[in-house]
Amino acid sequence: MANTRFSPEDLERIKAAVAGAEGQTSGEIVPYYVESSDEYEESVWRGGVLASTTALLVFYALRTFTPIWLPFDLTETLFIILLAAGLGSALTYWLPPLRRLLAGRALLNRRTAARALEAFLSEEVFQTRDRTGILIFLSMFEHRVHIIGDSGINARVKPGEWEDIVEIIISGIKSGRPGEGLVLAIERCGDLLNRKEVERRQDDENELADGMRMGQ
Repeated sequence: MANTRFSPEDLERIKAAVAGAEGQTSGEIVPYYVESSDEYEESVWRGGVLASTTALLVFYALRTFTPIWLPFDLTETLFIILLAAGLGSALTYWLPPLRRLLAGRALLNRRTAARALEAFLSEEVFQTRDRTGILIFLSMFEHRVHIIGDSGINARVKPGEWEDIVEIIISGIKSGRPGEGLVLAIERCGDLLNRKEVERRQDDENELADGMRMGQ
């Protein structure tokens, strides 16, 4: 799935942008992409419950408040309600906007934040001499981006100062050009680190590979 989001040219431009940004400072930038941070089974169940409840209410309203005669016995009515539940779950699973809606903003934020932290640890972004690693984490399904800096970065860059960079990436995702958005964001990240005097040492080495990481 990741290859459908980023062309080979995108990946080369991202790698070059990381190298260029790191050439200005001692920051080590790690771009990391996942298609989704979670399956959101809760959303699928909620979709089923919502559809079955709607069907039940429709039956009740028709029988109680209208003269319409429904030619269904109890067993057939229950079957229709269960069928509605199955269809609601299936639609929720196959329609990403509906699955996001039923997941809710809070759950999307929690799951992507947890997945970003997992990526920070699994990619060992903390393994730099001056603790200047930076993870730029993109989760496509949720339209969420998290930037996590190691202690050497956080000592100079406040959390709110990443917001403009995050918005650049999100805009790229929503417009269908995530590669362009990420390249521009990485360039802006290098500019920010330069302004914050995250200075490059004379003996600086490339401690973390420049290319895009693709998670499951």
